[in-house]
Amino acid sequence: MNEFVETFNQAAGAREEWRPIPRWAVGAWLAFYALFLAYAFNAHGGYLFIDSANLVVHEGGHLLFSWAGRTLCLWGGTILQWAVPLLLALYFFHERQAGAFVFCLFFFFENWLYTATYMADARAMVLPLVTTGDPEFAEHDWNTIFTSLGVLQYDTAIAAVVRTIGWCGMLGSVAWLAARLRTNSDN
Repeated sequence: MNEFVETFNQAAGAREEWRPIPRWAVGAWLAFYALFLAYAFNAHGGYLFIDSANLVVHEGGHLLFSWAGRTLCLWGGTILQWAVPLLLALYFFHERQAGAFVFCLFFFFENWLYTATYMADARAMVLPLVTTGDPEFAEHDWNTIFTSLGVLQYDTAIAAVVRTIGWCGMLGSVAWLAARLRTNSDN
């Protein structure tokens, strides 16, 4: 595992060591993530409390990308929803702040669960739609996207893959933080 981390750091151009995190802080974060993972698992793909923040960013993405035309406006919700935590994770990676890096990376992948729920609803369209515009003209993003791509009939299969990536990413980021317990020089 340490060889992988070292190779990753070299490939990413990281020259500095990670800033140390006290063992108690790593333990507290691991407890938080364990509780959140249990909460998310027990929700069975349902709406999580953090999804209210995800929804605001998602709708903001539609507005931000609306200047670029209908297609990018449609995709813009998910683009911004994924970009915000990912860009924050990259910033904290650059700054070598492991706790903040993992937090942002974890919630980047948590967004994939939220997106997967929306994708899986593409044919059924039973989820309530939220819009920043006229509710009379609200459309289901993933129904429109999957229809235009000719893959609407695979909505639940695509959603399952996206959900799996989300779970793997969340678990992987927590595992990386747990590995910090072994490599952390600040006890």
